[in-house]
Amino acid sequence: MLAKSPLALPFPAMPSIAGATPRIARAGYKDWGRCDLTFVELDEGTTVAGVTTQNICCSSEVELCRQNIKGGQARALIVNAGNSNAFTGRRGLEAVEAITSKVAAHLGCAKSAVFVSSTGVIGVPLPKVKAEAGLDAVFQAPPCSWEDATNTIGTTDTFAKGAVASAMVDGVKVNLVGIIKGSGMIAPDMATMLGYIFTDAAVEAPFLQQLLSAANSDSFSCITVDSDTSTSDTVLAFATGKAGNAPLGSFADAGADAFAAALRDVCLQLAHLVVRDGEGAQKFIAIHVSGATSDESARRVGLAIANSPLVKTAIAGEDANWGRVVMAVGKAGEPADRDLLSIRFGSTQVARNGLPVDGYDETPVAAHLKGQEIEIGVDLGLGTGKASVWTCDLTHGYISINADYRS
Repeated sequence: MLAKSPLALPFPAMPSIAGATPRIARAGYKDWGRCDLTFVELDEGTTVAGVTTQNICCSSEVELCRQNIKGGQARALIVNAGNSNAFTGRRGLEAVEAITSKVAAHLGCAKSAVFVSSTGVIGVPLPKVKAEAGLDAVFQAPPCSWEDATNTIGTTDTFAKGAVASAMVDGVKVNLVGIIKGSGMIAPDMATMLGYIFTDAAVEAPFLQQLLSAANSDSFSCITVDSDTSTSDTVLAFATGKAGNAPLGSFADAGADAFAAALRDVCLQLAHLVVRDGEGAQKFIAIHVSGATSDESARRVGLAIANSPLVKTAIAGEDANWGRVVMAVGKAGEPADRDLLSIRFGSTQVARNGLPVDGYDETPVAAHLKGQEIEIGVDLGLGTGKASVWTCDLTHGYISINADYRS
């Protein structure tokens, strides 16, 4: 059992979402003595949107998810932990097809309305016998809390991660809840974790996809733990329509802006929680880049800093080595000018216009680095582009967790 991250936040109080019923059971995909299978039954009329990993060696679950999202309708979500079923060829695909067929038969729905995710060890086919027995158990299980469902989908996670928000849509209050797992193999080539958002709002599938894709760009695609993009990762949003609002189809509809803001808020909360549970993490690092030639350029510069082992280990060692930030900016492959570059740690400016600040005193920076919440600011001095990205430090704990992951 891994010790809880020192950056952990408590699981929030979450409302139930009408039309979405979570259940959990134990399929035994890994010998860890706990539930490892989550089933969320969704009422008819539920719409769905999703974003998936860009890893070329993705799992069969991801491929089928991409295909099913096109239909825009969902009746069930199945998530297993302990086996990613990735890089397993035809046997892996057969296992996923068996799962979707069994769930579809249980609910009397189309197989395209069943969404499956898997997480865990790569290269081991998902055993169909365990999968089917697990489904029999979870179909009979009583409804559970969102926190129980979150704990069930975790692998090396050290705490349950959830987020909640609400919005007024044309005079109707709608609720959103989100759960997520992820602490390693995290890099922003989409989302690189398993995350699920449920809302009782009525939202047409194409608009829900538009909103989720936009929210992803500012949240999940702006975090990194170790620069590695997983084979399995997926974020899905489900809208059951049970709140009774007029369905949202575009930003012209009343309350669309409020719903979009709430969805973005949930995504950002979840993204930050993943970083806070980064394997071995002791410090949460926010990197703000400004003065770039474009927002996208600023994001790439921020990620170059966030993914630098030298920057991350310096933060772990509480070493105010801002020269490593200079190095990371220079290697990003984005427009930059050494003589215009300015850097700060926390509120302390350490370099301005390519030179150390006159009379620079490292004392307040050293004090800032002793905390758990670290902020780095970089201004490139070239334009108006800006972005924020989030990461964690790199410690011996990361090595320990991943050196014996399969055992």
